[in-house]
Amino acid sequence: MSESEFPPEDRAVDMYLGILRTRMDTDDYRLLLDVVEPVLKAIDERRLPALDFAIGEEGGHGVSQEIRDEAALVVAAAVTGRMDNEVVEIDLDETGPIRVVTDADTAADPVRLGEIADYIRNRHRENEELRGIAEVSGLPTDF
Repeated sequence: MSESEFPPEDRAVDMYLGILRTRMDTDDYRLLLDVVEPVLKAIDERRLPALDFAIGEEGGHGVSQEIRDEAALVVAAAVTGRMDNEVVEIDLDETGPIRVVTDADTAADPVRLGEIADYIRNRHRENEELRGIAEVSGLPTDF
């Protein structure tokens, strides 16, 4: 298959990985690939079990915040076909700061970031309510 036959979203992630390959230290780039390859393969095979994707401390095992951010941007390029995504940190009072990936226009819009923060707060609250119901009902709470 020639490059012109790849779907547009494949070109974005390949271009972004090419940029990172030249910009990053070789060992860091290899570590980044170790983090993103299983996710990119799952995306390619259309077998992601959930919409959420987190590269947190528990899954990061010594992966720096910089590499986790780049991994999130690589996945975003694969999913959206865009290279203008940014990682932004949103401070939530209940849970502390979280990092999310969004397009450049949204990242620069405080009103839109506030809407995203409200959505995350509501989702967190709903999850806690469901976790409480599951606990009282004797059901698993690890969702």
